[in-house]
Parts: sequence; C-alpha cells; structure tokens
Amino acid sequence: MRTLVLVALAAWALSVAGQQGRPQDIQPPSPVSPSAERIYEDARRSLVQVRTLLKGQDSQSSVGSGFFVTPDGLILTNYHVVSEAALQPERYRLVYGTTDGATGPLQLLAFDAIHDLALVRPATPPPVTLRALAFRPRTTALEQGERIYSLGNPLDVGFAVIEGTYNGLVDRSFYPTIFFAGTLNPGVSGGPALDSQGHVIGVNVASRVDGEQVSFLVPAAFAEDLLQRAGDEAPIVRAAYPELARQLTVHQATLTERFLKQPWRTAGDPRYMIPVPQEEFMRCWGRSTPSDTKGLEYEQSQCAMDTRIYVSRSLTTGSLSVRHEVFDGRKLGLLRFANRYSRSFANEWFGGDGGKDRTAPHCQEQYVDAHGVPLRAVLCMSAYKRLKDLYTVSVLVGSVDLPLGGVEARFDASGVSFDNALALSAHFLDGFGWTRQTSSPAE
Repeated sequence: MRTLVLVALAAWALSVAGQQGRPQDIQPPSPVSPSAERIYEDARRSLVQVRTLLKGQDSQSSVGSGFFVTPDGLILTNYHVVSEAALQPERYRLVYGTTDGATGPLQLLAFDAIHDLALVRPATPPPVTLRALAFRPRTTALEQGERIYSLGNPLDVGFAVIEGTYNGLVDRSFYPTIFFAGTLNPGVSGGPALDSQGHVIGVNVASRVDGEQVSFLVPAAFAEDLLQRAGDEAPIVRAAYPELARQLTVHQATLTERFLKQPWRTAGDPRYMIPVPQEEFMRCWGRSTPSDTKGLEYEQSQCAMDTRIYVSRSLTTGSLSVRHEVFDGRKLGLLRFANRYSRSFANEWFGGDGGKDRTAPHCQEQYVDAHGVPLRAVLCMSAYKRLKDLYTVSVLVGSVDLPLGGVEARFDASGVSFDNALALSAHFLDGFGWTRQTSSPAE
C-alpha cells in the first residue's frame, strides 16, 4: 500500500503484523451482499497472502496481500509489503500462501516505489490451480459511487472481501490515487480492488487512521505498466537501494519542476509578503491565539504535501512543506518579546545526528536581504546514507526589522538533489517582500 503524506505512514500501519491495534479498535465485519459473495468466489483462487519472514525461521516481520496477474504465476502487491526483503535480502525472505493452503517462497522481480507497487513470483510453480485477474480496460471510466470490492487478508485472520464505493481521485495528491469509501485493515495491503465484473481497478494501499471508511487505492494503470515493463526481469538478489535512488531521483526532478513553476500566494499580512504555496499543491491549516490572549500573539500557517514516498519503516521522503508564524509582542514589552522571539528561532530542530538513514545536518547562518526585508536565515542540508545524491534541505528565516513583532518561516524538502535543494531554497526566499500597504520598511 502506498502513499500519500500521511498516506505512507498509514500504509506502513496496514502492512505490519505487529501493529494491529487494540481489540476494541477492530470494527466488526459488515454483512456481505450477494454481489460480494460472487466476486469473492470468482476471485478466490487469485488471492495470496504475502509474508516477510526472518531468514532461518518462520517468525514473520510483516504481512500483506497480493494477487495473480498472469497464468504462469506473477503476483502484484505493494512495495511497502516487500520493502524489508528488497532492502535487506540477507536478513529477510518472502513467502506466499493461497486460499487453498498452498505455500512457498517468493522472488522479487521489480518494484515501483513511487506508486508503492511490486512484482513477485513463486520460486517454484504453485501446486494449486490459479486464476489470473484481468484489468479493467483503461477506456472504461469509473463512475462516482460505483461499487468496489476490495480483497485481501485483513489482520492475518483470513481472506475477506470488503465492499465500498468509488469517490473519485484524492484532492492534492501528487500522483493519481483513488478515494475508496471502504474500510481497509492491516494486512490487505497489495490486495486487488475489483469492479462488479471482477476486473482490477486498483490495488489496496492505505487508509486514514483519523477517519472512518476513508481508504486509498493505487489506480490499476500503474500496476499494468509495471507488469508490462518488468514481467521478464530476473529476480532481485541484492539490496535495492540503487534502483530506489534512481526512482526517487526521477520523482524529485518532476516535483521540483512543477513546484518552481507555481507562483507563491500571499499570506494576507499587512506588512510582509510571506510565501504560501498554491492550495492545489499542498494542504494548508491555520490557527491563531485567542482574542483575549494577554501575552505573545501569533497567526500560524502550516502547509504540507499529502504525498510522501515510502522507503522503509523508518523513512519516507520525496515531499515538501512550508510554514510561518507572524508574531505580535506589543503586550509583552521589548525585552520579553525579544527573549520569546529568539527562543522560538533557536528551538527549531533539523534532525539531530541524522540517525541511521541520514548524515548529521550541515548548517550555515547569515543575514540576507529578501526584496528589502532583512532576514536572519539558517540553511541546513543532510545527505541520505544509502540513497546516492539525495538530500534533505531546511531553510529557517526570521525578520529582524521590528522591535515588537516579526515573521518566522520555514521551508523543508526531502529527497532532492543538491542543485534542486538550492533552487528550492532560493525560490522560498524569493517569496518574501513588502506588501503594497507598507509605504516604508522603517517603522
């Protein structure tokens, strides 16, 4: 299952066997309709459970689902379901289980981390009669409210069918993602979502943990594309970081190009022009202090992409975020405001020692002139240890022109090239300036 910013993390929750939640969190199954019974019976021999095991033993690290897509046994699932075996093949192995009880080892052939898909096959022919599912023709559009049937092995308790509806594509998703009004539980990641004719329209990928029946599917077109270009690939036997880095490099180039073409929106502040991204690119939330606040007052905006690319349990990447706070310290006085304002700037976190996935950040601080606005600026960059030539970058700025007020803003990009990190940082700084209402920068 894949993601969206939040989606990538939700996807992880759907695949990890040990993260099934408290018993009271599990919703009782809904009654199955005659249509669902028919769909399941027709597709039953196409379904598999995909498990990741520690080598040398049968202890499972994660579980997901998959489905046969060719008569000779090729299986589609999610990248995040098989990611441990892809990145650490010396420690993990993949196995499958069918609805008829057959089991066997799996080989990883290819993956599309950007759309959270993977192609695997049994190491030996399955000892059961299997049925390959067919894809819905691309020329046949899905209609709002059309019935969808999601199949998989939820919570590692058995194969099941979940009914829901098609509700179009997710708003603000960087890549097309289907909004499925149905409940996807952990373990169904990588299973098929079918129309009423039994054709594959999508692949189970994630659900929102803060809502009900808000789930997501990877459109079937991306799964078809992976099958067509990688069906004859030799098994992947080495850690797949080079291929993962290649795919992420393509993603960040597209992301940067699209973002740099978009003009900034204004924050509506009477003094400063503050860069705010376009709403169709990011989801923004704002808040402010109550009107009766007796201390420091502020207005805040936080904007982030819903899309993040799943790499491993500890890492998602390939996303942008922007935020700012406008401070008013007139109720505090000069010294108290200066102390609070400087502490806010100093308390920003840039990744500590970097952990196992990134190097420790390298930071530089200087004062810059952004279209006349004097800013204290800090730029920090960190390199990914196993994703060659990819970095995270953070730019933190604070205005220094007022004794009792100011704006603090931050831009973050993950999984970008060095050149694009600099280009995005410059684009962020270029979004500052004076508003037309400000007749003079001095006050």
